[in-house]
Amino acid sequence: MKEIRRAENAGFCFGVKQAIEKAEKAAEQNPGEIYSMGSLIHNERVTKDLEKKGIRVIESLDEIEIPESDEETSYELAGPKVIIRSHGEGRALYEKASAQGIQLIDATCPFVARIHHLVNDTDKQVVIVGDRNHPEVLGISGWCTKPAIIVSSYEEACGIAEDDLFVVTQTTIREQMLQDVLRALEDQGKKYQVNNTICNATSRRQESCEKLAQDSDLMVVVGGKNSSNTKKLYEISKKNCANSYFVENIDDLPLKEVAKCNRIGIAAGASTPECTIKEVIARMSDVTLENNELNMNDLMDEIEKSLRLPRGGEIVTGKVHQVTDKEVIVNLGCKKDGILPISEVSLEEGQTLADAFKVDDEIKAKVIKTDDGDGGILLSKKKLEISANWEEIVKALEDKTVLEVKVTRPVNGGVIAEYKEVSGFIPLSQLSDHYVENAEEFVGQTMEVRVSRVDQRRNRAVFSHKLFLNEEKDKLVAEIWENLNVDDVVEGTVMRFTDYGAFVDIGGIDGLLHISEISWGKLKHPQEVLSIGQKINVKVLSMNAEKGKISLGLKQNQPEPWSVIDENYQVGQVIEGKVVQIKDYGAFVELEPGLDGLVHISEVAHKRVGNINDELEIGQIVQAKILEIDKDRKRISLSIRETIEPPTEDEAQEADAE
Repeated sequence: MKEIRRAENAGFCFGVKQAIEKAEKAAEQNPGEIYSMGSLIHNERVTKDLEKKGIRVIESLDEIEIPESDEETSYELAGPKVIIRSHGEGRALYEKASAQGIQLIDATCPFVARIHHLVNDTDKQVVIVGDRNHPEVLGISGWCTKPAIIVSSYEEACGIAEDDLFVVTQTTIREQMLQDVLRALEDQGKKYQVNNTICNATSRRQESCEKLAQDSDLMVVVGGKNSSNTKKLYEISKKNCANSYFVENIDDLPLKEVAKCNRIGIAAGASTPECTIKEVIARMSDVTLENNELNMNDLMDEIEKSLRLPRGGEIVTGKVHQVTDKEVIVNLGCKKDGILPISEVSLEEGQTLADAFKVDDEIKAKVIKTDDGDGGILLSKKKLEISANWEEIVKALEDKTVLEVKVTRPVNGGVIAEYKEVSGFIPLSQLSDHYVENAEEFVGQTMEVRVSRVDQRRNRAVFSHKLFLNEEKDKLVAEIWENLNVDDVVEGTVMRFTDYGAFVDIGGIDGLLHISEISWGKLKHPQEVLSIGQKINVKVLSMNAEKGKISLGLKQNQPEPWSVIDENYQVGQVIEGKVVQIKDYGAFVELEPGLDGLVHISEVAHKRVGNINDELEIGQIVQAKILEIDKDRKRISLSIRETIEPPTEDEAQEADAE
């Protein structure tokens, strides 16, 4: 049995449909000739239909005869009107049109317009991946702040000399072309930022064509000979089904070959009208209607659709028939109209239904009831948005991605946070990575969260800001470990003390500064020289990633005193120091941390000292003269006696008498 199957995604895309609707509307509202900058879309049939409606194709604004101004005629009516086709145009054309008083009807595909904004907002070198002669690529290039580089293959991309690149794509190219170019940039070691601007509709159309071609005996690709995206569909089809044909209309059909095959696939480009696709299908069918516009299966589908009413919860598509202050009437293509009340629409402050919806707009909504009481089908945009929001939340849970929510009110045990139209719960323990006593301080805040649990049946979602913070902290810690090396000197903050040292935060990781590594001198406790919150420069002494431990040093930032002893001290020099230790045979005086000298008991005073504690005490500041420096044994001999005047004979006799 002969089977004719149509690719799931075929025919007009959103951008093309929008361009045609704008052109037809302009032709209806403006009697006389309207111009189109190049063919509105790459399809001869559409171009001829538009010509009949008064739309003339031009290749340059210079082809337009500018009428002389008439004060009695409004500017809006007097100025020539030019349609910017879906492929878009460069900035220069807009400027020229403005200078000549030409009114533009901009039908640029929204996805193409987005690329214009991207390249216009960057100072980097723009690289456009696509066909350098395609009007879309020429239009994109016209919005770049400096000449763009256009490539379409690995070899061309290898010839790029510039660096720090900003990569965008023609919307209709194959994904493989982009990947080939990116591979070339990687191989050349180029720095680049990529914006994959291939249209999703293009990708879906190519994927459905490939899938259908793999399971067909014969493939027919319908579209204009000059259509870039249709040519690519034909290439894909030919690769997967050798028996493939590129046809522009029914006259090109290989009917003899069609008669030999049972499984026939139909694919169509984004600029191919629906009527052309149906004519091709009808011509290849065994039974056709007289006007060749629909085959019997199409007709039965249309009849069945008109009789069947959508069920509650079903998502439907229709066209706006009428807009009032309180509701929107929607033609759903069945025997009942859809009613979309204002209460089921999310409007911005001050916005009305008339602002949001226009007659003939195509909209999607969710069916609430198949009968609203007045014979209509009750619809809701809000519930459709909520369904989409739930899908996003579920996907975020599965993919472990981050969502941005706004905290709206406190509740028992936590807060309620809104993600678009969906409310979720954040437990008090998940609001922060530290203890939270009062949840009200978070109300009004926007925060990033991870989804920890979803129960869509009961409309419940649980979020966690703490999980997000911990993940960010883990990333930061991992980055620090990756970039930190032994002997690096980094700034840290003293966080807490122990008897054996201090813990120092070095940007997200705590390292141990052992008491022996704080000073070249001896310390009883770190707080003798440090304070909580103090900023210090520390040296990384050792790292153990497996145990997550880092050892730090502070004294290493200063030279070891004995290594520079000759620079700072000489025999005969008088120094000031602190008594740090007392023995029976003398006292140790600290010249500086890590450098002590001994004052022998015989060098304390000019008299005989029996008990040194009678003369000196711990912590006392004294002056002493350096008698000897023994670098090999690391010893310094000091004398206090040499710094004080000797007693007179009377004073000596008096002292002896005592």
